[in-house]
Amino acid sequence: MILADKITDLRKKNGWSQEELAEQLGVSRQAVSKWESAQSVPDMGRVVQMSELFGVTTDYLLKDTMEPAEYAAGGSYQPEAPERTVGMEEANAFLQVKEKNAVAVALGVLLCILSPVCLILLGGAREFGLTGLSENQAGGLGLAVLLLMIGGAVALFVTSALRVNRFEYLEKERIDTLYGVDGMAKERREQFRPTYIRQLTIGIVLCVLSAIPLFLSMLFGEKESFRNVLALGALLIVAGIGVLLIVRASIVWGAFQQLLQEGDYSREMKEKARTLGTFNGIYWCLVTAVYLAWSFLTNDWGRTWIIWPVAGVACGAVSGIVHALQKKNG
Repeated sequence: MILADKITDLRKKNGWSQEELAEQLGVSRQAVSKWESAQSVPDMGRVVQMSELFGVTTDYLLKDTMEPAEYAAGGSYQPEAPERTVGMEEANAFLQVKEKNAVAVALGVLLCILSPVCLILLGGAREFGLTGLSENQAGGLGLAVLLLMIGGAVALFVTSALRVNRFEYLEKERIDTLYGVDGMAKERREQFRPTYIRQLTIGIVLCVLSAIPLFLSMLFGEKESFRNVLALGALLIVAGIGVLLIVRASIVWGAFQQLLQEGDYSREMKEKARTLGTFNGIYWCLVTAVYLAWSFLTNDWGRTWIIWPVAGVACGAVSGIVHALQKKNG
């Protein structure tokens, strides 16, 4: 095994990308790339640095015949599972899929939020004598629209999941990007940054302001009138548009973080995400079951939607507790 192969092998076993190794050695990523492709050879000072960093002897690095590695006394090196390698073609395909999924998933979330609007409006119109539909007809038609919208949302979620399934390792496993991938991802992320900030800001503002029509209707309208029903429908529509913008921007931004292994997709967070992922799966299944049971039993779809923002806030709090316990125990 030649020096180039040994550097590559030891770097991957330590779980570092070329950029991370370059930072620790005080050189450019291009230098590390050239060493690993045998286009150039590090000077003796860098060889000594790497021997200390990897916890191996300089003889092991320099002598082609020495195999397996001879570890220096007190070396901290511990073998780890090999990493998946991501090239430019794979990275571009992943970003393209995530951009498509961002639109599809955001639209699916919007459909879920808007699904009870028709039921609310028809129920209110019947109650205030604005339609000739009976209670069963209004409820049945509204429920049919709700189920159709939920079905469409589920179809969008499933197709999005299947589309991105082959890239699942980017979210859960440590990866090693080939030359040029990090630079491409950072450049495209910076191009998207203004759009991300704009959509996130507008989305949050819309969610905050969505309750204004309902408050105004309660303040200046009659205690019980169809105007309050319309205001509730407007609340869901405005909030839904806000959430759509937030979800779309977050998915695209998260794709760049996955490639660069930053934020929630750093090497450390990927280890913790295994536990949190199981928790989130169970948590949201229970929330969905409670929402559907409560809604069908009470037939009060105009109020049961409140479980989603409450569950979202509670999920963040419980996830934080789980994360803190993980950090404390390990």
